[in-house]
Amino acid sequence: MAQITSLAITEPVRVDARRVGDIVGELGETAAQNVIGLALEQLAVALTATDAALEAGDLALAVGHADRLSRLAWQIGLLSLAGVAMDLGALAERGQAPALSAVRARLLRVGNRSLTAIWDRGGTG
Repeated sequence: MAQITSLAITEPVRVDARRVGDIVGELGETAAQNVIGLALEQLAVALTATDAALEAGDLALAVGHADRLSRLAWQIGLLSLAGVAMDLGALAERGQAPALSAVRARLLRVGNRSLTAIWDRGGTG
């Protein structure tokens, strides 16, 4: 009888601590928390919208949402999320369905972890 092993898919989420520190340095602790909190809300909306566009098969809309997601992530130092969103947008532009499915799953994993990782760094709270 064959054994089936379940593999946990995990990967580190990269946060640019220097970027977070720059935001705090420029705005102060309280304003930085507010700005980053707002950006995280917008990221969550963009992540959901990207997934919904893919679910609906609207690749052009998914490209737009992925672009917004990558720019927002980059601005607050969520490097992993920005990179995966750019990858997803490029695949959607080319209509590469098999790879797109894999990167979509990765985007959701990295996206969900990234939304909390910035606070875990201790840079703003």
